[in-house]
Amino acid sequence: MKKVKVGLIGLGEVAQITHLPILEQLADRYEIAALCDISKALLETLGKKYRVTNLYTDAKQLTEQQDLDAVFVLNSDEYHAECAIHALHNKKHVLIEKPMTLNHADADAMIKARDEAGVQVMVGYMRRYAPAFTEAIEELKSLGTLKYANIRDIIGQNRLIIEQSSLVYRFNDIPAELMNDRWTRRATMIKGAIGEVPQPIYNSYGLLCGLNSHDLSAMRELLGMPKRVVSAAQWNGGGYITAILEFDGYYASFETGVDDQRRFDAYIEVFGESKSLKIQYDTPYIRHLPTTMEVKETIGEAYHERVVRPTLKDPYTVELEEFYEVVTQGRTPKTTPEDYKNDLDIFKMITDALLKTV
Repeated sequence: MKKVKVGLIGLGEVAQITHLPILEQLADRYEIAALCDISKALLETLGKKYRVTNLYTDAKQLTEQQDLDAVFVLNSDEYHAECAIHALHNKKHVLIEKPMTLNHADADAMIKARDEAGVQVMVGYMRRYAPAFTEAIEELKSLGTLKYANIRDIIGQNRLIIEQSSLVYRFNDIPAELMNDRWTRRATMIKGAIGEVPQPIYNSYGLLCGLNSHDLSAMRELLGMPKRVVSAAQWNGGGYITAILEFDGYYASFETGVDDQRRFDAYIEVFGESKSLKIQYDTPYIRHLPTTMEVKETIGEAYHERVVRPTLKDPYTVELEEFYEVVTQGRTPKTTPEDYKNDLDIFKMITDALLKTV
């Protein structure tokens, strides 16, 4: 079996808890061949831990390493497009964490670079690779005419889960000018997407791009694109959002927010006339917590409930198994940059509805 040599850009929580351990677990398919982070202390620590000697603080230099087959772009959102495009210019396949970009211009630039390089870009929507989700897509066909859907993501802050379950290395050696550059870039990118808006709306757009890109992308694969956003509201400085989305013949409610509860409550529930299904997700920061599909159905006089857990394999592992096929077999992933642009459209639809309430 061919080993795919990968370089990782960004060594934060997600890389440490999921990507690096899974790559090591899939050692028959992957070799961790390069690491990059702007924290030198973090870079050296993880270089020693994973026995990697090609270490970079400059992402562009990593993408120029000739023996790499693929680059994982796992750093802060504001640098995703720049780093991915560097990798594509060097003919590397790219796995890029969500949100792929914060605006259409950067998404289009990435698509252009991918097409010129003749390689693939796969967006890291691991929830859409969960076996329970893919089974739900088939189960949905048996619901008949859809009546209603609910998309919910109310979670506690990630750190509340992480501090009880994982060892994550963090160092205070990032120069202040780099942190300032991050926030300046973010403001420019978001304004490029939605214009000058009040701060709470700006914050809501950031939440939609971050946490809710998972929810809305999975909703879209399951149900299709909404026809319009009927109404939306935000509060708590843009940290909570609710919206009503219109589909063909029915409506869906969307609700999200982040608090200080140590729990993760994220699901999509779809209702037919006499049958419903629910895809229940748990925190990705504890590996192997199962994603499940709950099916409830009335048949004649009887009401039935069943819970389907196809596997304990976490969605990130399934996702990286799929990416291996993308790189080695030339397979086109379902989570392409073109697919992602639909999510940018939904973020804008919700944001426009929020602006009507200001």
